[in-house]
Amino acid sequence: MEAAGSLSAASLRERLLQGLEAEHVEVEDTTPGRCATSFKVLVVSPQFRGKPLLQRHRLVNEVLAEELKHIHAFEQRTLTPEQWAKEQEAK
Repeated sequence: MEAAGSLSAASLRERLLQGLEAEHVEVEDTTPGRCATSFKVLVVSPQFRGKPLLQRHRLVNEVLAEELKHIHAFEQRTLTPEQWAKEQEAK
């Protein structure tokens, strides 16, 4: 469905916000030249509560299943709203 040419940080962010009812999403295109084949994401979602890291990553991977077919490198951080709030307080 998703063509490699239409991948963007903005499109991935929108999919994650909607698919995971995320409270906060950051997506960075880490590809040299920004050609949208490598991304780093931070997702804060209440859906992660009580789930181990692997389950959280699987949820993200399910939401982005089509997009991941065209992405060569994908780094993700998944936090609950409570974990995110604690991180923000520490700054």
